[in-house]
Amino acid sequence: MKLVKKDFSFLLYGAFASFGTYFCMYAFRKPFTVATFEDLSFAGVDYKIILIIAQVLGYMLSKFIGIKVISELKPNQRIFYLLGLILAAEASLLLFALTPAPYNIAFMFLNGLPLGMVWGIVFSYLEGRKFTEFLGVALCSSFIVSSGAVKSVGLLVMENWQVSQFWMPSVTGGVFLAPFVFFAWLLNKMPQPTEEDKELRTERKPMTGKDRKRVFLTFLFPIIILVFFYTFLTALRDFRDNFSREIWDALGFEGDAAIYTISELPIAILVLVIIGFLGVIKNNYKAFVSYHYLLLFGTIAIGLSTLLFQMTLISPVLWMISVGFGLYICYVPFNCIFFDRMIATFRIKGNAGYLIYIADAFGYLGSMGVLLYKNFGQSTLSWLKFFMASTYLIAVLGSIITLVSLFYFKRKYKKNLLVEKSEIQLAEA
Repeated sequence: MKLVKKDFSFLLYGAFASFGTYFCMYAFRKPFTVATFEDLSFAGVDYKIILIIAQVLGYMLSKFIGIKVISELKPNQRIFYLLGLILAAEASLLLFALTPAPYNIAFMFLNGLPLGMVWGIVFSYLEGRKFTEFLGVALCSSFIVSSGAVKSVGLLVMENWQVSQFWMPSVTGGVFLAPFVFFAWLLNKMPQPTEEDKELRTERKPMTGKDRKRVFLTFLFPIIILVFFYTFLTALRDFRDNFSREIWDALGFEGDAAIYTISELPIAILVLVIIGFLGVIKNNYKAFVSYHYLLLFGTIAIGLSTLLFQMTLISPVLWMISVGFGLYICYVPFNCIFFDRMIATFRIKGNAGYLIYIADAFGYLGSMGVLLYKNFGQSTLSWLKFFMASTYLIAVLGSIITLVSLFYFKRKYKKNLLVEKSEIQLAEA
């Protein structure tokens, strides 16, 4: 009974600390997207779009840098990285407010640059544990809820405190600065993985360049196809997130600040429950296979809900929630748990951060591509229609890639078992 109580206390502590840390991080990244920046443009392009592109460019570059930095990160460096990165992001927002347009665009790029590595640092505290699923779900649910919540805060800051749309991002970040430091401090107090954790999930270690090369070449084919899927998935999720105001306005919810939070809460709860349920599966291979089925379920939900909405069989709110659920039920595993179980299944020497950041780097490259395509290739198409068309693409593409990946990993696992069996027989002979 004492062990159960101890585990439960650890689980609550870890979930609270990681959720709070990443929730607060979003206050330095997303509030500016709730501003419209009307009547402003640069080089003939809407100013808000330019700012989003600048931030995503910095965030994307951060992900590529993170492939090396996060994979090599040592435990005693984490807290210093967290605090330094968030202070750099807030300083960029202050300079964004102080610098006149269009010169302040550069500071939105510098804002995204440090923030891209926060996720990998936070997850490094959680990976390789018997409770990683539950902790990972709590962490992932934070960015589902936080994006809408900090936008609501940003809108309230402008409306109630009479703060301009240029100062709103730094003011909102300032509100969350002390809470971020507190939660980061709590996170840093988490105990190291136990021997039981290492036995169940494989010990996680900082990686060298040779380690990264070996893992990449060993799993080259699945990494390529899964990253390709994740690239489109991230692009669509990011598009829904960055232009949620335009989409909701087109659906008839203009000026409704609460809709951003209300629509995301059921998504967070459903994702939390479903993925948390998979966390009880101790066998790493079975859990890894189950995540493939979950990805397939999510892609089907995205396409089917859009079809039902177009047939007027479901409401706009239910459609946005359903699409969001499908996106996040795919996005959340890719962000942490899918690769965590992959490492445990195949006993890979390294850490999940390496694989996560490969996927994330190209994911945000795709997000950048969608932004540019929408604004320069399909500028006449409405935000809503572009979003709807994209849901069908991800539904078909994601389903095909998931099935191919599932077939590949099943064959590789069986092959590995045969090799291990042969080695045991040789040793006994």
